[in-house]
Amino acid sequence: MGAVEWCSVAELVRWAARRYGEREAVVEGRTRVSYAELGTRVERAAAACLADGVRAGDRVAVWAPNTLDWIVSALGAVTAGAVLVPLNTRFKGAEAADVLARSRARLLFVTGTFLGTSYVASLRRAGIDLPDLERVVVFGDAAPDEEGYTTWTSFLSEGNGVGSREVRARAAAVAPSDPSDILYTSGTTGRPKGAVITHAQTLRCYEVWSELAGLREGDRYLIVNPFFHTFGYKAGIIACLMKGAVMVPQPVFDVDTVLAHIAAERISVLPGPPTLHQSLLDHPARASYDLSTLRLVVTGAAVVPLRLVERLRAELGVGTVLTAYGLSEASGIVTMCRRGDPPEVVATTSGRAIPGTEVRLAPSGEVLVRGFHVMRGYFEDEAATAEAIDGDGWLHTGDVGVLDEAGNLRITDRIKDMFIVGGFNAYPAEIEQLLGLHPDIADVAVIGVPDPRLGEVGKAFAVRRPGARLTADDLIAWSRREMANYKVPREVEFVARLPRNASGKVVKGALRGRGV
Repeated sequence: MGAVEWCSVAELVRWAARRYGEREAVVEGRTRVSYAELGTRVERAAAACLADGVRAGDRVAVWAPNTLDWIVSALGAVTAGAVLVPLNTRFKGAEAADVLARSRARLLFVTGTFLGTSYVASLRRAGIDLPDLERVVVFGDAAPDEEGYTTWTSFLSEGNGVGSREVRARAAAVAPSDPSDILYTSGTTGRPKGAVITHAQTLRCYEVWSELAGLREGDRYLIVNPFFHTFGYKAGIIACLMKGAVMVPQPVFDVDTVLAHIAAERISVLPGPPTLHQSLLDHPARASYDLSTLRLVVTGAAVVPLRLVERLRAELGVGTVLTAYGLSEASGIVTMCRRGDPPEVVATTSGRAIPGTEVRLAPSGEVLVRGFHVMRGYFEDEAATAEAIDGDGWLHTGDVGVLDEAGNLRITDRIKDMFIVGGFNAYPAEIEQLLGLHPDIADVAVIGVPDPRLGEVGKAFAVRRPGARLTADDLIAWSRREMANYKVPREVEFVARLPRNASGKVVKGALRGRGV
């Protein structure tokens, strides 16, 4: 079976329902949904979208944590021919309203209260006019008693008069080249922009991802990566649909819950940022949980400590640990390690270009990408699109990297994060990789700060391992022995944790605010 059978995400959902039938598809607490039932639920959600007047190409947003309702509503909207716009659950009301306004979404699925916050109330307080937003569907038992708002249950019931034939006709009209989703970038480099990705790109990319990772039918996949991010939605939901794996969504990252899920649900697949796996390994009660079913870990970041890869293999017996590199503008995947790569390649690189794509470096060291997976463009933003994709089709990623003789890519930093120490280019990610080798360092981030003599120097924000008594002077002295002088941080500040966005990236802007 291959992607040739799936012209759209809707066709993939129907195919998975037929192929995997009564196999478990989604586990959420006591709720266990088979692939056949998931297909039925998605079709019902699509029928409700049609009854609500959703037209092919309309933007439909989802602002909610990882849940079964997210899966059903998102796949239902896409089955109805809509373009999915996932919203970051860490957005404040004004940030969410900005994306809703710029994407001109006509329908929004939103969680009720999550982590003590009413998303509906925060959206209404934003005070931003949303003339295109006609309907807000609230997951839960209650919705504001006013026009335009309804509950998920009531919304689904509105589709009872729409038949399967009508739903399937709408789904069949979706072309592979039609947009499937608009993924708004994390915003760590400015105002989020919407990368338009097609059905064909999504399906081809995550068939490749599934094959390279070795995802198998019956795998039990704990999806901690947020669904609003490619890593959660596509390397999670889409990949599981392709391979018949069981999705176990987790709404919030909490290491105790992760450990409990792995043991109780016999989890075999656990992708996520390095910090997730580090906290798992360092948890004081780890030994009391049976983690023996874990067999596949896929991670990605500029810095993946070699020690982390070795510990996952040695202490947890994880057979396959892989790293990858991607960005929303390239459908979330550019390079990936291969099973069988040695630990040092997995730890120090992001692997090689996926089939059908090209990666090269500009003279500045910027990573350029070309291939089937490069976005159609930023939604309704021709100027930004022209800046990102040149006339020859190369996507300018804004990341700096190096390629080894085998074609393995190592990301050294963002172009804007590089700082110059007395004429030498210093790349924070490279320095972080070195600092991460210190036995007392659990996590670290480096920024450039002004210096009267050298222009800029490095400042490290470090998280000590439990029980460690490492001082700033100790770490600076160690650094002088381990790296070139211009790379050595001149200042170290110890913190309890680093600020990260929901994708696991360190929010350097927050550090710069306190860096001087």
